[in-house]
Amino acid sequence: MDIELAKEKVKPHLTKERYEHSLRVAETAKMLADRSGEDVRKLELAGVLHDYAKYRPQEELARWIKSSTLPKDLLAFHHELWHGPVGALLIEKELGIKDKVIQGAIRYHTTGAANMNKFEMIIFLADYIEPGRSFPGVNEVRKVAENNLQQACWMALSNTIHFLVGKGATVYPDTFYAYNYLTRLGYGGIV
Repeated sequence: MDIELAKEKVKPHLTKERYEHSLRVAETAKMLADRSGEDVRKLELAGVLHDYAKYRPQEELARWIKSSTLPKDLLAFHHELWHGPVGALLIEKELGIKDKVIQGAIRYHTTGAANMNKFEMIIFLADYIEPGRSFPGVNEVRKVAENNLQQACWMALSNTIHFLVGKGATVYPDTFYAYNYLTRLGYGGIV
């Protein structure tokens, strides 16, 4: 799908702020792609599309989870996590995008996953570090992302887990699996 057409298709489904966020994620993904040798155009497309299902009604998202092959345990966790996995389905069903690489990146952009490929890591990180984001630790992750995708993902996962645990929220297992996977590979610890 052409980038301009993707923007056209996504815009009606997002708020103005979320649409602008998606464009910043796409730009950040392009920057990270340049450094890592990944397909810039495909990453830009994934960045534009990553929040396609963000504002769908919770009931619709739940219906998609129940009626598809998505893990049913998603329903036991905060609904903010649902739009990634459901969005990966909807870009195929509604937009005709059957690219498994793009779908995987959209699916895991909120939770991460063990053994993410570079493409998935880039969308996960681009969503976390895009220039409109401002929260404790994001600047450190941005700096590390310039040279080390895996270390930056580990930092983002660590920050997310600490944030969620600090407020007494549940943490989706894929986030722990991603964190543990990268820790076992030696990316944990102080940078």
